[in-house]
Amino acid sequence: MSHPTNPRTGRSTRLRAALAAATVTGLGATVLTALPAAAAGEPVTVQYRQSAGGGDQAEPWFKVVNTGSSAVTLSQVKVRYYFKAEAGASYTYACSWAVKGCANLTGTFGTLARPTATADRYLEVGFTAGAGTLAPGADTGDMQLRFHRSNWQPLNQSDDYSFGPGQTSYANWSKVTATVNGVQVWGTAPAGNEPTPDPTDPTPDPTDPTTPPPTGATLFDDFDYTSHTDPAIAAHGWSVRSNSGGPGVPGATWAPENVTFAKEGGNSLMNLRTSTAGTGESTRHTEILTRSSKFKNGTYAARVRFSDAPLSGPDGDRVVQTFFTINDLKAPMADDYAEYDFEYLPNGGWGEPANILYTTSWETYRPDPWEAVNQHSEVRASYAGWHDLVVTIDDRSIVYYVDGQEFGRHDARYLPERPMSINFNQWLIDLAGQTSTTPRAYDQKVDYVLHVKDQVLTPAQVAAKIAAYRSAGTAFQDSVPAVP
Repeated sequence: MSHPTNPRTGRSTRLRAALAAATVTGLGATVLTALPAAAAGEPVTVQYRQSAGGGDQAEPWFKVVNTGSSAVTLSQVKVRYYFKAEAGASYTYACSWAVKGCANLTGTFGTLARPTATADRYLEVGFTAGAGTLAPGADTGDMQLRFHRSNWQPLNQSDDYSFGPGQTSYANWSKVTATVNGVQVWGTAPAGNEPTPDPTDPTPDPTDPTTPPPTGATLFDDFDYTSHTDPAIAAHGWSVRSNSGGPGVPGATWAPENVTFAKEGGNSLMNLRTSTAGTGESTRHTEILTRSSKFKNGTYAARVRFSDAPLSGPDGDRVVQTFFTINDLKAPMADDYAEYDFEYLPNGGWGEPANILYTTSWETYRPDPWEAVNQHSEVRASYAGWHDLVVTIDDRSIVYYVDGQEFGRHDARYLPERPMSINFNQWLIDLAGQTSTTPRAYDQKVDYVLHVKDQVLTPAQVAAKIAAYRSAGTAFQDSVPAVP
């Protein structure tokens, strides 16, 4: 999809320019994963002040204070701010300024397992390794944070659990919580929602047992083929795209010969190569997809190698590297459309200046004039290299994992109504990122793909299932029934 607005937000680049001073990350809901118990003597307290009391965004500001006798590694600290969401709303987090640096802070949204009258969501603030440690008696300094509805509609803070309209200067605030290594050390959560792993919570967790669940209808492919003309590819239900059309550069060719297969370290891999010499006619996109749209609820997983740079030649092309499921849009804004994406943009695009990884759950869209109804999570960082990608879909939510850690959790309103196909593709949004006519090519590699129908697997269970297939010498299985 190529258009002047970001397809994840539907908002124009003019708004992005207005927010250029802030580090903004729009994220779906996530949950805290189980971590080792905190070491004794590592308590922290959280100070809070409220910068704004209404309008179209909330502005909770924090300081984390080490009140213990030993240093605290900030990457082990999480702070939660609890609020009551507007009906059907998704939210976007932003850091306006921080002593530790906005790049060293993270913000994700979660949904409470036990909603109360004043809280059904939370903003969880964390730290990257770059934030360093906090010495005894020291604090982080200002963390000037804010969040808003993703469509910038008004929000009401008066019914939010953690909101303190009278807190106009920093002071200890027990209506936010803090954990160190997953153990709560500060604050009081809304009743029944302590931010520690709950053994009664049915939400899958990356640390759950690694034993594969009972066998169900499954698609597994190790991509052990000789070339794009291998008859086994079609026999196994795949189509290597050769037809023209979008998304991406007008006039580009979808080149089946650029989908290749090879052995690396005894393992079979698929490679999608996208190349260009700076013109539509010279641009070669790549895609492979299942011919059947028979996949709906359950677990989808793939191991994918993203790349930041071309094999040779100038860098800077606005490349999109993907793993996704999709069905057809029968009409603009049709409510039975569905699409669930992992999309990595190593050189930015859609108004983003640099590398960013999106996960997006689509309800519907209209191509012209552009309008999108979706929920997305995003992290602005390099994801070059191999990554384990998992998305699970049940009757409650869509949950995305990257390398065993929850990346985004999206609402039930985005659940699929119709079955979908499974796709991998790599393409260029446009040619504006790099205008050189020197040839260059980008590779995206795929190790395997897995779908388990109607079963929610943890990332650990996915890994165990893949290991079992490979131990048994199984390179392909498809027991997922066709859609009547």
